[in-house]
Amino acid sequence: MRLLGGPLTRPTPHARHNGAVRILLVEDDAALAASSLDGLTALGFEVEHVTTGGAALASVSGPLPPDVVLLDLGLPDMDGQEVCRRIRSGSEVPIIVVSARGDETDRVIALELGADDYLVKPFGMRELAARMRAVLRRTQATPAVPAAAVQEIGRLSVDRRTQRVHIDGEEIALTAKEFDVLAFLADDPGAVRRRTEILEHVWEGHWYGATKTVDAHVAAIRKKLGDPAWIEAVRGVGFRLGSP
Repeated sequence: MRLLGGPLTRPTPHARHNGAVRILLVEDDAALAASSLDGLTALGFEVEHVTTGGAALASVSGPLPPDVVLLDLGLPDMDGQEVCRRIRSGSEVPIIVVSARGDETDRVIALELGADDYLVKPFGMRELAARMRAVLRRTQATPAVPAAAVQEIGRLSVDRRTQRVHIDGEEIALTAKEFDVLAFLADDPGAVRRRTEILEHVWEGHWYGATKTVDAHVAAIRKKLGDPAWIEAVRGVGFRLGSP
């Protein structure tokens, strides 16, 4: 399937009920979109393509939302970072930013706004597919988990089965990646986890940027937990989970 002009139309609900992973490709460059469409459909993914941030927001909030969003940052109607923020404010759908912007600042901002991964153009289709599958394993896998998976650390409760976090009974809304970081720290409260160790576990070896992405996620978690003392920074090493 190749893109010759405008965006692909949304497949009918019947066409999408075939077990394939549904991808929303948000890309205004026709040539890049065509290449991505060819590669993704050849790998068995089902792809809807839109060219604007407004269309992306409508698709995510529609009756049949995608399983993964591939989001370019340079869109004609609004910046992709704003699109990411708006999607994340109302949905937990995995977001992978695919952008020509390779600066660390752009990566960190996108992750702080709720993106699950960041891939710099140009990229290989197999790498993109691997990152999507890794994100889906983290966000959609629902293996049987014993009741002990609900862990209490002081006033903090981490439930790995439901991927929910509570403080004093009040639920704290975390993104999938933020939950994974917190849960990894909670595996051994008080133990120092190196940044590289967190990257390897949470990103499964699919993050190739600076380790500052860990700091960005930790900062977001601290803010949501309401007290930075929950996660202590160990200078030059990493982080550990405490109980203020």
